Amino acid sequence: MTLNKYKPLIIIGLFLLVGLAWHSPAVAGNTLLMSREYLKDRIGDPNTMILDVRTGSDWSESGRKIKGALRFDPGKFSSWAGLLPKNKTIVFY
Repeated sequence: MTLNKYKPLIIIGLFLLVGLAWHSPAVAGNTLLMSREYLKDRIGDPNTMILDVRTGSDWSESGRKIKGALRFDPGKFSSWAGLLPKNKTIVFY
């Protein structure tokens, strides 16, 4: 049995942990899903930070990467979560 079988569940779990870590009454009301078109209009906006948190081969083998997105390893969330600015819109991709 390999972890690849559980990869989708692990990824969903990481996103849930990220959401819980950022959940507070002040932030909860501002958490939205973003359409591709809406995001396209924000690429390059200094008030928007795009984080590519795909894992392993999902990231390395992908031919699709958002220009200007920063790559963060979701497995090391605790080491970089505190570095994120509080005054920007942060998009997890």
